[in-house]
Amino acid sequence: MAEHLTKEDLKELQAELENLKVVGRPEMAERIRTAREFGDLSENAEYDIAKEEQAKMEARIMEIELKLRDAVIYEKTRSDKIVIGSNVKLSDLTNGGEVVYELVGSHQANPFENKISIESPVGRQLLGRKKGDIVMIKVKSGERSYKVLKIG
Repeated sequence: MAEHLTKEDLKELQAELENLKVVGRPEMAERIRTAREFGDLSENAEYDIAKEEQAKMEARIMEIELKLRDAVIYEKTRSDKIVIGSNVKLSDLTNGGEVVYELVGSHQANPFENKISIESPVGRQLLGRKKGDIVMIKVKSGERSYKVLKIG
Protein backbone atom coordinates (compact mmCIF):
# COMPACT_ATOMS: atom_id res chain seq x y z
CA MET A 1 0.00 0.00 0.00
CA ALA A 2 1.27 3.45 -0.89
CA GLU A 3 2.51 5.60 1.95
CA HIS A 4 1.09 9.15 1.96
CA LEU A 5 3.86 11.62 2.79
CA THR A 6 4.33 15.35 2.90
CA LYS A 7 7.38 16.88 1.26
CA GLU A 8 8.80 17.29 4.78
CA ASP A 9 8.25 13.59 5.52
CA LEU A 10 9.97 12.72 2.27
CA LYS A 11 13.03 14.83 3.11
CA GLU A 12 13.15 13.39 6.64
CA LEU A 13 13.06 9.79 5.40
CA GLN A 14 15.63 10.49 2.68
CA ALA A 15 17.98 12.03 5.28
CA GLU A 16 17.52 9.08 7.64
CA LEU A 17 18.22 6.64 4.81
CA GLU A 18 21.34 8.55 3.75
CA ASN A 19 22.61 8.60 7.34
CA LEU A 20 22.02 4.88 7.82
CA LYS A 21 23.84 4.03 4.60
CA VAL A 22 26.71 6.52 4.81
CA VAL A 23 27.32 6.61 8.56
CA GLY A 24 25.44 3.67 10.10
CA ARG A 25 26.74 0.88 7.89
CA PRO A 26 30.45 1.76 8.25
CA GLU A 27 30.07 2.25 12.01
CA MET A 28 28.31 -1.10 12.32
CA ALA A 29 30.97 -2.85 10.24
CA GLU A 30 33.63 -1.44 12.57
CA ARG A 31 31.70 -2.58 15.67
CA ILE A 32 31.42 -6.10 14.27
CA ARG A 33 35.12 -6.14 13.35
CA THR A 34 36.06 -5.00 16.86
CA ALA A 35 33.73 -7.53 18.48
CA ARG A 36 35.28 -10.35 16.44
CA GLU A 37 38.60 -9.54 18.02
CA PHE A 38 37.21 -10.52 21.43
CA GLY A 39 37.61 -14.18 20.53
CA ASP A 40 35.32 -17.19 20.18
CA LEU A 41 32.19 -16.03 18.35
CA SER A 42 29.99 -18.71 19.95
CA GLU A 43 30.36 -17.02 23.36
CA ASN A 44 30.89 -13.44 22.24
CA ALA A 45 27.98 -11.29 23.49
CA GLU A 46 29.37 -8.10 21.92
CA TYR A 47 29.45 -9.78 18.52
CA ASP A 48 25.90 -11.13 18.92
CA ILE A 49 24.60 -7.70 19.94
CA ALA A 50 26.37 -5.99 17.03
CA LYS A 51 24.98 -8.51 14.53
CA GLU A 52 21.47 -8.08 15.96
CA GLU A 53 21.72 -4.28 15.70
CA GLN A 54 23.04 -4.63 12.17
CA ALA A 55 20.00 -6.73 11.22
CA LYS A 56 17.65 -4.10 12.73
CA MET A 57 19.45 -1.33 10.85
CA GLU A 58 19.25 -3.22 7.54
CA ALA A 59 15.54 -3.88 8.15
CA ARG A 60 15.00 -0.15 8.73
CA ILE A 61 16.88 0.65 5.51
CA MET A 62 14.63 -1.75 3.60
CA GLU A 63 11.52 -0.31 5.25
CA ILE A 64 12.47 3.27 4.29
CA GLU A 65 13.39 2.28 0.74
CA LEU A 66 10.00 0.58 0.34
CA LYS A 67 8.15 3.61 1.72
CA LEU A 68 10.03 5.94 -0.59
CA ARG A 69 9.47 3.71 -3.61
CA ASP A 70 5.70 3.57 -3.08
CA ALA A 71 5.21 7.06 -1.63
CA VAL A 72 2.42 9.35 -2.69
CA ILE A 73 3.54 12.91 -2.01
CA TYR A 74 0.89 15.46 -1.17
CA GLU A 75 0.89 19.15 -0.48
CA LYS A 76 -1.44 20.79 1.96
CA THR A 77 -4.03 22.66 -0.05
CA ARG A 78 -7.14 24.60 0.76
CA SER A 79 -10.30 22.89 -0.37
CA ASP A 80 -14.00 23.00 0.36
CA LYS A 81 -13.78 19.22 0.83
CA ILE A 82 -11.84 17.31 3.46
CA VAL A 83 -8.63 15.94 1.93
CA ILE A 84 -5.35 14.61 3.27
CA GLY A 85 -3.64 17.50 5.03
CA SER A 86 -6.92 19.17 6.03
CA ASN A 87 -7.44 20.51 9.52
CA VAL A 88 -11.03 19.73 10.41
CA LYS A 89 -13.10 21.20 13.23
CA LEU A 90 -15.96 18.92 14.22
CA SER A 91 -18.87 19.23 16.60
CA ASP A 92 -19.37 15.97 18.52
CA LEU A 93 -23.13 15.51 18.29
CA THR A 94 -23.00 12.34 20.40
CA ASN A 95 -21.14 13.60 23.47
CA GLY A 96 -21.07 17.35 22.94
CA GLY A 97 -18.03 19.54 22.54
CA GLU A 98 -15.75 20.15 19.61
CA VAL A 99 -12.62 18.49 18.34
CA VAL A 100 -10.02 19.42 15.74
CA TYR A 101 -8.23 16.77 13.68
CA GLU A 102 -5.56 16.93 11.03
CA LEU A 103 -5.89 14.20 8.40
CA VAL A 104 -2.49 12.73 7.60
CA GLY A 105 -0.85 9.66 6.11
CA SER A 106 -0.21 6.71 8.41
CA HIS A 107 3.46 7.78 8.78
CA GLN A 108 2.41 10.96 10.60
CA ALA A 109 -0.57 9.66 12.57
CA ASN A 110 -0.39 10.59 16.25
CA PRO A 111 -3.62 10.57 18.26
CA PHE A 112 -1.98 12.57 21.07
CA GLU A 113 -1.54 15.45 18.59
CA ASN A 114 -4.99 14.88 17.01
CA LYS A 115 -3.33 13.74 13.78
CA ILE A 116 -5.44 10.93 12.38
CA SER A 117 -4.62 8.69 9.46
CA ILE A 118 -6.75 8.80 6.35
CA GLU A 119 -6.75 5.01 6.65
CA SER A 120 -8.37 5.04 10.11
CA PRO A 121 -12.16 4.60 10.46
CA VAL A 122 -12.58 8.28 11.33
CA GLY A 123 -10.25 9.44 8.56
CA ARG A 124 -11.93 7.31 5.89
CA GLN A 125 -15.37 8.66 6.84
CA LEU A 126 -14.22 12.29 6.83
CA LEU A 127 -12.49 12.28 3.42
CA GLY A 128 -14.50 14.15 0.81
CA ARG A 129 -16.97 15.66 3.30
CA LYS A 130 -17.91 19.35 3.25
CA LYS A 131 -18.66 21.99 5.86
CA GLY A 132 -22.09 21.31 7.38
CA ASP A 133 -22.05 17.56 6.63
CA ILE A 134 -23.13 15.15 9.37
CA VAL A 135 -20.84 12.14 9.61
CA MET A 136 -21.70 8.87 11.36
CA ILE A 137 -18.58 6.98 12.43
CA LYS A 138 -18.40 3.51 13.93
CA VAL A 139 -15.76 3.35 16.65
CA LYS A 140 -14.89 0.74 19.28
CA SER A 141 -17.33 2.26 21.77
CA GLY A 142 -20.22 2.35 19.27
CA GLU A 143 -21.38 4.89 16.75
CA ARG A 144 -20.71 8.61 16.96
CA SER A 145 -22.07 11.56 15.04
CA TYR A 146 -20.07 14.61 14.06
CA LYS A 147 -20.93 17.79 12.19
CA VAL A 148 -18.18 19.35 10.08
CA LEU A 149 -17.84 22.92 11.29
CA LYS A 150 -14.68 24.10 9.52
CA ILE A 151 -12.14 22.84 7.00
CA GLY A 152 -8.71 24.44 6.95
